[in-house]
Amino acid sequence: MTMQLHCFGESGHSYKAALALELAGLDWEPVFVDFFNGATRSADYRTQINAMGEAPVLVDGDVRLSQSGVIQTYLSDTYGHFGGTPDQKYEILRWIIWDNQKLSGMAGPCRFLMNFLPEDKRPAEVVGFMQGRLKATYAVLDAHLAGRDWIVGDAPTNADLTCCGYLFYPEPFGFDRADWPNVDRWLDRIAALPGWKAPYDLMPGSPADRAAG
Repeated sequence: MTMQLHCFGESGHSYKAALALELAGLDWEPVFVDFFNGATRSADYRTQINAMGEAPVLVDGDVRLSQSGVIQTYLSDTYGHFGGTPDQKYEILRWIIWDNQKLSGMAGPCRFLMNFLPEDKRPAEVVGFMQGRLKATYAVLDAHLAGRDWIVGDAPTNADLTCCGYLFYPEPFGFDRADWPNVDRWLDRIAALPGWKAPYDLMPGSPADRAAG
């Protein structure tokens, strides 16, 4: 049975789950969530898809899961990709939680404020605060990747697929790969994996679509 991923192209968290599905070669299809027109706030979405009003949501037969880290872990446990070795389980989980709190947790809102709000409504002080926090976060990741190909172990795992989620997007949010050479090389390694696609090539929905509309 083909799995469905309720997602939209602008969502870095959706990208993490979509990338895990695609790189694993699993049978899946994206279901577009019209986030910018309020789909996740609708009663139908809250009652039928996700009461939390978020994307992504994975539907695999009778299984319905939200939260990208949970989806990635489920895919690993069920289909055997990117879960690492048994003794790496908690180290991978540590990086998933770190990303959700420190990296994606700041990069997602910062990117949204800088690119998806009208220019006169962008809170400069908030953006500056987030970019300061992100600079410290990039430094942690860059230092960790010194002398390493992957975040955990000798092969790509969910630690890599979660931490890269927002770093492949083209919109500016204060991240310049040239400033972080170890992160830069790591992103190149991920992009070289068979089946890799950029966010807007992997999922429906992009700023260009809304501009054209």
